[in-house]
Amino acid sequence: MKIAIATRDFATVGGHAGQARHWLLYDLARYAPGQLLPAPRQIDLAAEQVLHVFKDNAPHPLDGVDLVVAASAGDGFVRHMRTRGTDVMLTGETDPAEVITRIVSGQPLPDQRFDITTTLCKLRDLFSRH
Repeated sequence: MKIAIATRDFATVGGHAGQARHWLLYDLARYAPGQLLPAPRQIDLAAEQVLHVFKDNAPHPLDGVDLVVAASAGDGFVRHMRTRGTDVMLTGETDPAEVITRIVSGQPLPDQRFDITTTLCKLRDLFSRH
């Protein structure tokens, strides 16, 4: 399983997943309970690779990701990721390591925090190509 976490600075979970340029990619294919979690790979997307504008016409650094985690995302982003075979989970947890720890142990993530910009994203998504 591959999990990508949107970040602002590679240290905290970021919002606006569709606009995120910094990602932590955890590849848990060889992970077994009780082992140390693998270190994430840092992914810094180019402007044209940002998922909100990416045309899906070329390989992408987040191809093959099973789950995306972010603090916020619009409905258009969620639909877009679904067409790419990726689920989206939103959370109020800010620590990426805690997010991964909770996911692999089956613990629920805290609900996302209120963010006025999410409302603006939902409005913009009404006119999105996704």
